[in-house]
Amino acid sequence: RLIAHRDRLRESVRVLADGLTIDETRLAQEIALLADRMDVAEELDRFRSHLVAFRAALDDSAGEPIGKRLGFVLQEMLREANTTGSKAADSAILHEVVGLKEELERIREQVENLE
Repeated sequence: RLIAHRDRLRESVRVLADGLTIDETRLAQEIALLADRMDVAEELDRFRSHLVAFRAALDDSAGEPIGKRLGFVLQEMLREANTTGSKAADSAILHEVVGLKEELERIREQVENLE
């Protein structure tokens, strides 16, 4: 995804420059900055850690009320999904994010019924 986006950006800059000399170093720096903004690895890592916390809460409940705790974890998962969608700039990823958010909403509805 990042390589394809880089190539599109390079081509767009070349077309817009219309024959003007392009500072390749500066262009590479700008592309690197954009790639960093589009990187969702951190969000995915945090989402995985929230999944671990969610499963641990289910396993460790020992009869104690867990609905609120699971609700908070789901809220954090939704934040990560939203951030991933915002940074994605890719229709396939956006499609997956929408599906993920639908599933998180279904789970949230079920968690609301837990005590």
